[in-house]
Amino acid sequence: MHDPTTTVETELLIVGAGPAGLFASFYAGLRGLSVTLIDSLPHLGGQVAALYPGKEIFDVAGFAAVTGADLIERLTAQARLAEPTVLLGEEAGGLDEGAHHLVVTTTGGRKIIAGAVLITAGIGRFTPRPLPALRGYTGGGIHHQVTDPADHDGQHVVIVGGGDSAVDWATMLTPYAASVTVVHRRARFRAHERAVGDLMNSAARVLTGCEITEIHGEATLKAVTVRDCSTGATERVDADAVIPALGHVASLGGLARWGLSLSGQQIEVGTDMSTGRDRIYAAGDIAAYPGKVRLIAVGFGEAATAVNNIAVRLRPGADLFPGHSTDRAPTPPPQKEAVPWPT
Repeated sequence: MHDPTTTVETELLIVGAGPAGLFASFYAGLRGLSVTLIDSLPHLGGQVAALYPGKEIFDVAGFAAVTGADLIERLTAQARLAEPTVLLGEEAGGLDEGAHHLVVTTTGGRKIIAGAVLITAGIGRFTPRPLPALRGYTGGGIHHQVTDPADHDGQHVVIVGGGDSAVDWATMLTPYAASVTVVHRRARFRAHERAVGDLMNSAARVLTGCEITEIHGEATLKAVTVRDCSTGATERVDADAVIPALGHVASLGGLARWGLSLSGQQIEVGTDMSTGRDRIYAAGDIAAYPGKVRLIAVGFGEAATAVNNIAVRLRPGADLFPGHSTDRAPTPPPQKEAVPWPT
């Protein structure tokens, strides 16, 4: 375990351990940089691992389809080659600037002295949007994600929402659950058209124009009351599990106080992924520029662009383009201290 009072020194601090951050860690190793990777979540993989590990992703080069969990597993194995120091469950807070380095203080009080910082924090810190009907309910049966469909084997599952996660989870769970009911306030879904078609052709029951108004059960969830928003008619629906899939509220946390140029919840960057503040770069979903397309594949390219420009910033005279990886594959330098790799 890491002592939160320990000061860490590193050439590159990467804030955010999602796909872009994991690939950036690996690529920084190719450039021979020492790396520290930090994330406020207690696990690697960011939003992909937290929200849709079982969902198939179709727009990552080299994979006709790959689940979020499998993608993160492969990216983690790749990042491990750089031997980064990994600090999980720690959030970047304060920022101070030295003559030739930056000092980032985590919310736990640790100081990280870095030559440069690359922010790959996705949508930032995210918390689930609350389901009003759950206010005051303290019992079990409420899940904000589906990690393993088999966990709901034989259960009556109610999913609330109309986005991609709600639709995908409903279709995924129908082979396992005793019943799946989707409750959505609007008539139309926000999810991808093909995914909605799969849902409508599945065994799930779909209730549009409806909302959950009451939870039944104390220690154990028993049922929910569903109200038709147009007629006011109500129906009691058996429920062993309720999955609110209403999206998330994003926050940049301490990063919002770093004096960066922001566009909503994104950080504006140049073509070299620099933020306008010396030694601070951003890549992945959190980076913003005209014509940006927010895909995981785009984040990989941005991560490589950022790392190469960081390498030149830290080592004047170094080549921006290091050559193709097939030409040479330098062994990443070991960290000063042996660091146990998180599982």
